Amino acid sequence: MKVKHWMVKEVVTVSPEATLEEAIQLMKRHAIRHLPVTRGDRLLGLVTESSIRQYARPEELSRMVREVMILNPITVSPEATVDEAARLIYRYKIGGLPVVENHRLVGIITITDLLEAFIELMGLLRSSSRLDVIPREPEGLDEVLDIIRQYGGRVISIGMDVSPGGEKIYYIRLEKLPVEPLASALEVSGHRVISIVD
Repeated sequence: MKVKHWMVKEVVTVSPEATLEEAIQLMKRHAIRHLPVTRGDRLLGLVTESSIRQYARPEELSRMVREVMILNPITVSPEATVDEAARLIYRYKIGGLPVVENHRLVGIITITDLLEAFIELMGLLRSSSRLDVIPREPEGLDEVLDIIRQYGGRVISIGMDVSPGGEKIYYIRLEKLPVEPLASALEVSGHRVISIVD
């Protein structure tokens, strides 16, 4: 999943010559917290709700955006994956990334956009069922998936974690189906179904 498919393409921007009052009003009007500072389509900097909070006193609001903007903000390419964007946001503890291609601002991606992408990827808003399974053998996921297919199951997503005992636990989200017969078949084959979410 590429950033270009999840970013906001119609980006609200501000001029470096705008006042902080104008920037704040733009953020309020568009209900946004990140405002790229541009000249034409060139990214010069970024102002965010948190970065301008310290200048919110009335006597500071006439200052120009260029005086307080974040220079050289962390950016991401439209060809990057949403995983890469999420890692950048997590590593730098920021809420969004301007998307830049050949020095041109082409979009912005925020935590909310990434959350939407991951919800879609995980199929959380679709009618679904979930089985949490520990395969009978460490490399037994293929056999689990074969049994799921035999019972007409269609996999939406698979997550994996390791138990305190070192066993792999697979969280398998399926398109909605009766899971009890499937869970029984998995148990009969020696796999442990530790949870069913129907």
